[in-house]
Amino acid sequence: MKVAEHINEFLPTTLEKMDGVKLLSRSDTKFAFSVNILEDLINRLTPFYNVLEIDGKRKHDYKSLYFDTEDRKFYNDHHNQRVNRHKVRYREYVDSGLVFLEIKCKNNKGKTIKKRLQVDKIYDSLTADHQNYVDKIIGFPLKIKSTQWINFSRITLVHKKAKERLTIDLNLNFHNNQNKGNLNKIIIAEVKQERMKRSSDFIRIAKEMNIYPMRISKYCFSSFNLDNSLKQNRFKEKQIFINKITNN
Repeated sequence: MKVAEHINEFLPTTLEKMDGVKLLSRSDTKFAFSVNILEDLINRLTPFYNVLEIDGKRKHDYKSLYFDTEDRKFYNDHHNQRVNRHKVRYREYVDSGLVFLEIKCKNNKGKTIKKRLQVDKIYDSLTADHQNYVDKIIGFPLKIKSTQWINFSRITLVHKKAKERLTIDLNLNFHNNQNKGNLNKIIIAEVKQERMKRSSDFIRIAKEMNIYPMRISKYCFSSFNLDNSLKQNRFKEKQIFINKITNN
């Protein structure tokens, strides 16, 4: 049975009904695992979650253009495990036709806070107004430029009872002007909650399937795969894990 057929077993929800679980300030728990077990996982999740449906589609495409400083401050802050670190991107939610300039901040309490501004399109470089918005959110001026595209498909699930959202990302690919790569054999799932609760049905089911939390950043992983000159020693264990899954 195909993944699409499993997704059709969920009851649908809409963007309007998701307003209560936007969770722009939240705790995130990420997981990475082989695409080969995705169908079984989705089947086990069906009793507990509804799926986001837009115009009859339940798997949605995302396009993102990320920005960083010339010396890759955002990447290095993440690599060096700095608190109060940021990511800046334009993101197009293809199926809904919405585009946002988004700034994500991971604070010293482990919370992810996302601020965003709706825009008309993805720009290759920040407009003056968009630069001002980024500077205001971050708190100081930073000269940043586009570094890479990251595109993927996403299944978004909403828990039927708890204030919890679950995203399942697949078909991940990335590129810059020189190189390209993909994680087509890897699924990245993320549980988004107001505060961390291990009682999550996804976390319970994942543990039963020997899927365990793993901190993995699409931006950081794609960055050092596109540019081998970047510092990456803290990510080597994750790279080994990803390679093991990919090569099986």
